Amino acid sequence: MSKHSSRRKFIQKLSTGVIGAALLPEALNASTVKTEKINRSKSRSVNDTLQIALIGAGGMGMADANTAITVPGVKLVAACDLYDGRLAAAKQKYGNDIFTTRDYREILNRKDIDAVIVATPDHWHKDISVDAMNAGKSVYCEKPMVHDITEGNAVIDAQNKNKVVFQVGSQGMSSLGNEKAKELLAAGAIGKLNYAEGFWARNSPGGAWQYDIPADGNLNTVDWKRFLNKYPDRPYDPKRFFRWRCYKDYGTGVSGDLFVHLFSSLHFITNSKGPEKIMAMGGLRYWKDGREVPDILMGMFDYAETPEHPDFNLSLRVNFVDGTADSTYLRLVGNEGSMNVEWDKVTLTRNKAYAATDDPLLSTKLKDQKYVYERKHMVPPDTTVFKAEDGYKGAHYDHFNNFFTAIREKKTVAEDALFGYRAAAPALLCNDSYFADKAVKWDPVKLKVVS
Repeated sequence: MSKHSSRRKFIQKLSTGVIGAALLPEALNASTVKTEKINRSKSRSVNDTLQIALIGAGGMGMADANTAITVPGVKLVAACDLYDGRLAAAKQKYGNDIFTTRDYREILNRKDIDAVIVATPDHWHKDISVDAMNAGKSVYCEKPMVHDITEGNAVIDAQNKNKVVFQVGSQGMSSLGNEKAKELLAAGAIGKLNYAEGFWARNSPGGAWQYDIPADGNLNTVDWKRFLNKYPDRPYDPKRFFRWRCYKDYGTGVSGDLFVHLFSSLHFITNSKGPEKIMAMGGLRYWKDGREVPDILMGMFDYAETPEHPDFNLSLRVNFVDGTADSTYLRLVGNEGSMNVEWDKVTLTRNKAYAATDDPLLSTKLKDQKYVYERKHMVPPDTTVFKAEDGYKGAHYDHFNNFFTAIREKKTVAEDALFGYRAAAPALLCNDSYFADKAVKWDPVKLKVVS
């Protein structure tokens, strides 16, 4: 009977808990596929208008701003960028009355701005975030939170000192899919977690960061010296400015761009602080355009047992030369089933559980008992699909809504500076492992590399 105990506990939770009311009637038929609508009906209060500014008005920054202003009671009043063309585009889109500048400090000096979105290249995240919090602004900082493993504590300290709201922009963190997956894992839906995997595939110039370079980009329209920050001085290079993700001085490669999303979701679902061992391999196989980072990367990660979760392993992949189709997924595997987690859907598959045994004669003994009746069991559905209700505004909206609610109601956010550092660190160390060609050990509690 012990081999069925974990499964039985989950079925009991299905019959008594919030995850199971719609599932129990279907448990009579093991071949059915059950779909449950995910619902979020929590009301949100709207107080006075929050005035925000965008720092970094490129593709991701504009997408952030577009989503942010759809939250009731939020108004964009200023924008900062180092390319004049983006400032002109911001005025055209949001109105000529918005304030624009190349110098983010002019944004921070304005008393009428409550919060800033930091959507600059990665090598500016720490400096602008810390300066903004020191100026009393709440901050929504794009992922990864920092560009270098040594920068995380400065952001954490600034948030703790200034008592402002700081949230990292891994949009899927606040999704209905993540919340349902967290609930299912805690209820024992897949048994004991032992493995997880994530994949991000692309196969296009834009997907591989070959962003368009404006014809009018030059030293008159671009603040090149400010862009470089503390990194080596060099002649103006439009590729480095407009395709900054391809270069180590400014970006964090595929790991910092994409792995970090998967770390954020996984850590939220499992309550994990992060892996203790990191190893990566890959290569530059196709997009040989002068970039310094690989277009294919594979990472392997060791998560030790903690009070929050069992020990498990994680594998992550990014392929910018994928010949199948652009896709992404996060999959958690336990001894009794698995979950595919998407931002608006969770697909739960449960399998028959077998008890581990060290008795090699067990099967022989059963065969020798002539009249053994192996009676079958009633089992719940093999596959259950949890889907967001029609009209769901999406993970990006949820993440901003949570950010602004935290500001208004003086609450915390799920992806604060500490959480953001613990998601960024293994992504950054993945790059270190790749370039050094060796495994890296990390202490996710003390937040330091272990030599």
